[in-house]
Amino acid sequence: MGELLDGKARTDLLNRLKRAEGQLRGVQRMIEEGEACADIANQMAAVRKALDSTHVRLTVCYMQQELQGSLQLGDAASDTLSGLLVEMQTLLGRGR
Repeated sequence: MGELLDGKARTDLLNRLKRAEGQLRGVQRMIEEGEACADIANQMAAVRKALDSTHVRLTVCYMQQELQGSLQLGDAASDTLSGLLVEMQTLLGRGR
């Protein structure tokens, strides 16, 4: 299994996970403080969405890595592929 394409992708994924981690800690605090279930549920939905979007980003990163490795694309074709995968990520993100 290869590594992530670049430091930018790695940083993006880590930032997304840290954001979700912070949200999850907020949910734990809300439960400890006895906040309303509806408020906790709303925050849980935000955590799920953050994790879902991270999963989509990771999947697109994996696809890009595998396609570039398999197809051995030149720079121009690689840029085109990157653009298409960004569009796909946007479409997948809207479906959630």
